[in-house]
Amino acid sequence: MEIQLMKQEMQDVVENNILRFWLDKMVDDEHGGFYGRIDAGEVLHPEAEKGAILNARILWSFSAAYRVLGNPEYLDAATRAKDYIIDHFIDKEYGGVYWSLDYLGNPFDTKKQFYAIGFAIYGMSEYARATGDREALECALQLFDCIEEHAFDSEYNGYIEACTREWGEIADMRLSELDANFPKSQNTHLHIIEPYANLYRCLKEFQASTSCDYVPVIGSVLPIEVAVPQETLFRVEGALRNIIDIFTDRILNPETHHLDLFFEMDWTRGAGHLESYGHDIECSWLIHEAALVLGDVDVLQKVEPIVREVAKASEKGLRPDGSMIHEANLDTGHVDDDLHWWVQAENVVGWYNLYQHFGDEQALERAFLGWNYIKTQIIDWDNGEWHWSRHPDGSLNTVDDKAGFWKCPYHNSRMCLEIIERVGEA
Repeated sequence: MEIQLMKQEMQDVVENNILRFWLDKMVDDEHGGFYGRIDAGEVLHPEAEKGAILNARILWSFSAAYRVLGNPEYLDAATRAKDYIIDHFIDKEYGGVYWSLDYLGNPFDTKKQFYAIGFAIYGMSEYARATGDREALECALQLFDCIEEHAFDSEYNGYIEACTREWGEIADMRLSELDANFPKSQNTHLHIIEPYANLYRCLKEFQASTSCDYVPVIGSVLPIEVAVPQETLFRVEGALRNIIDIFTDRILNPETHHLDLFFEMDWTRGAGHLESYGHDIECSWLIHEAALVLGDVDVLQKVEPIVREVAKASEKGLRPDGSMIHEANLDTGHVDDDLHWWVQAENVVGWYNLYQHFGDEQALERAFLGWNYIKTQIIDWDNGEWHWSRHPDGSLNTVDDKAGFWKCPYHNSRMCLEIIERVGEA
């Protein structure tokens, strides 16, 4: 396959398969924002709970699509998501974002999961990048303050998983029922490095434009037309540097080059020997992106060998047809070899990143193979969007949602937009 052809195919998919589905089927014109769920049978559940992760990922997806592709319809959807998050998900009393709302827009689960707050930063900072919007950037910076104030572990470093609404201790810190209950996880750190890198990139872009006017930290007020203050940039830069080190020095297993998944407060590994191949390949390019955005040559020299090592470790999850399985528990021998939509998307970006930055021709072939698997097995060409997964025998997963709390237009639209931008740079 030729690279330009893959780019063209991905632009068609992101516009006509992914984003069109969300525009046509998920906009809640009665109660605002977006519906919470369409099941695997294409049935809309208009009274489903509305999740913070879903809405923040919608915000990111349409903001990024507008920035890259310029369709004003995407800006309308992004603005709808931004306004709904600010009006309903932001906790006006204690700060942060609620985990979920009922279908009417009222707080439903009020716990503060830092994974979700990270995604709100990711979405708001991308909206600000795309539009220059002051309100979105202020919101992103206030949420950054929430994470730094309430999640950061000043004793052992890193970030905890969750708090109560009032930022108190919470017994069940799990992100989902599938996760182990530990105070720190690779997954939450992965989705904090991601928004922190985007926020830092956004601040640098605003600083370069010298047209920013926003409140850099809670409680301080700047006059209109003031450019990005250096102290704000330094705070975000310092947090980004630190979390890169957390990945290289704590989360990365130096013996296997996989990412360990769960940890005690002092970084003792918990929940056994687990390998998540989708997170490995996703981290390989996200940590590289963070180092590139930071722009420090010494950090890049440290990170780039790790990028290749983590990607190589993820090969354990590859199948001959280019697809990638989910994860494995080495203690029990259990392998989750379902072929999830999000793993396939990250699989393509991860290998293309190795080709783009290191000239790895085998990685490019893996990206092509992964894209071919997505086209033939994961995309729903009839109804729009992507299926949740296929089982190892090739049969379709007919149980898990087409759109919902965890099934969002994020991994798949991001894959397409990443390739569109990266090929454009070549």
